[in-house]
Order: sequence, then C-alpha cells, then structure tokens
Amino acid sequence: MKNNQPKIQLSMTATDNALEILSVLAIAGIWVLLLLFYSNLPEKIPVHFNSAGQIDGYGSKLTLIFEPLIASILYIGLTFLNKHPHLFNYLSPITPENAEYQYRMATRLIRYIKLIIVLLFAFIMWTSIQAATSYNDGFGIKFLPVFLALIIIPSLFVLAKSLNRKKQNS
Repeated sequence: MKNNQPKIQLSMTATDNALEILSVLAIAGIWVLLLLFYSNLPEKIPVHFNSAGQIDGYGSKLTLIFEPLIASILYIGLTFLNKHPHLFNYLSPITPENAEYQYRMATRLIRYIKLIIVLLFAFIMWTSIQAATSYNDGFGIKFLPVFLALIIIPSLFVLAKSLNRKKQNS
C-alpha cells in the first residue's frame, strides 16, 4: 500500500524537548539503579506481581537487567518511529493543510507514552529492589489502574482533539 501522506519536518517545541530530556534522564536513572543496587541484592528476588500488586513469583536477580534493557529498546524504537509521522495511521485524511497539526499531536503522544513506559520500567525495578530488600511487599492495588489511566487518558485526549479538528475542517 502506498502512503501519500505529506512528509514534513517538525521542529521540536519546548514541551517536546522536555519530554525527551525526561525520558533520557529516566533511562539513565534506571541503569544507575541497576548498577547501584545489583551487588547488594540477594540471588532470589521478586520478579512477578499479580493484578493486586502482590508478589507472586521469584527469580534470579539477573532478571533485573531486563527492565533497563527493554526500556532502552522501546525508547530507541519509539524514537525512530516518531521521526516518521507520515507513516502513522490517522482518523482523518492527512492533507498539506492539517499535516503539521496531526503529526505534532501524534508525535507528542508517542513522546509522552515513551516517558510513561520508561518510568513504568523504573518503578517496576525499584519496587522489585525494595521488595527484595524487605522494604515493601509489592506494588499495591492502585498500580494497575493508575498505569492504565496514564496511558489511556492522554490517548483519548489526542483522539478527541483529532476528531474535533476533523469536524471543524468538514
């Protein structure tokens, strides 16, 4: 399928830069957490939590490497994807007149989601470290609804703005 959406270069706004900087700091922070605490952890640590946020699985402390590794891979992948907003699917046809607005909304949402994902992995690792050292016993029941809300609400906001813009242009 051929993509006929306009290809334009978006400049970064202060908000875009702030989201990128926070994401990079969070990536660096999660690697620093791993390096700081790894040697002091017991060989067996909590590695899985149920939907109520309680520990329900243990494994090797070596599994902690996956949090910063997966977070870094996702960050890099989403960063690459964000450089090509003309390849995204949109609710309304992209024209030269609406391309900048639609692309900016979509790329900002990706940046926000990227930050939330990296923070999620940092939080999971921090909680695992704390649980392994007996400072807590899991995430707590509020974790899952809060995380879902942090992803779904901004996505719905962008969806609503995009649909509203579509109605205004009709």
